[in-house]
Amino acid sequence: MLQILHKTNIDFMGWKNVSFTFSALLIALGIVGLIQIGRGKANLGIDFVGGTTVQLGFKEHIPIDRARAALEKSGFQGSSVQEVGEGGNNILVRLRESEGASDRVQTMFKQEFPDNAFEVVSIVEIGPVIGQALQRDALVAVVVSLIAIIIYIALRFEFKFGVAAAIATLHDILAVLGIFFILHKEINLLIITALLTLAGYSLTDTVVVFDRIRENLKRNRRDPLPTLVNASINEVLSRTIITSLTVVLVLVPLVLFGGDVLHDFSIALLMGVIVGTYSSVFVASPILVVWHSKSGGRLIGK
Repeated sequence: MLQILHKTNIDFMGWKNVSFTFSALLIALGIVGLIQIGRGKANLGIDFVGGTTVQLGFKEHIPIDRARAALEKSGFQGSSVQEVGEGGNNILVRLRESEGASDRVQTMFKQEFPDNAFEVVSIVEIGPVIGQALQRDALVAVVVSLIAIIIYIALRFEFKFGVAAAIATLHDILAVLGIFFILHKEINLLIITALLTLAGYSLTDTVVVFDRIRENLKRNRRDPLPTLVNASINEVLSRTIITSLTVVLVLVPLVLFGGDVLHDFSIALLMGVIVGTYSSVFVASPILVVWHSKSGGRLIGK
């Protein structure tokens, strides 16, 4: 198989204090973002705060910039407009209002574009109560996934491995969430889907490293754990980088050419791949080494 690196001997465990400091900042940023989301201070999509989505099909092409300007002029705060399909005749309008919003939008477009007739393709309204329920369900989904990770890794490896993997996965989710909060990106159900997807990617990347650690534990039980973990990471480093680059090669075109619908979703996945690759090396494995050194006992390569 292709190897872009050969016989590296990097002391990853020697960088654990630096990586822990950097990761603590990412986690703190994510926690701040999570608190602000709970307070409703973040840029939440209508999935979580309620609102209306209206898809309109126009007879002729409608300039998207003029549509946005018309909405702002009519007082629709926090609205967004995007083209749907080819030709630029269909647009999707998202509003942070529910009751009567779709009727007012239709009236506004009839007044602003009297010569361009349209038909209503679809209307979806989400009330604030449903939005709060979706927030709760999204949080439950993340928590359940972390618990499942601990159980799965504990059964496949050991409990310490499971907790280290879960912490690394939570680190990745909070890091991407915090970055999205700082960038004032809209957080909606599609972004939650991206977070759960990157959790699976991060776990897979971590399992590759843990598998090699387990194999080396069987062969070299007398070696100090930091030395053994360093050797294991160096052995799979080329594979880890190639896997991540392969995913990045798919995500970059999605970010550049995927359109408005997939843009933020693709950015979240791209960030997640980068952070997930980092955490499998600089978070999960160092946690395992530090915990083992503090608690004593012996890791077994079962």
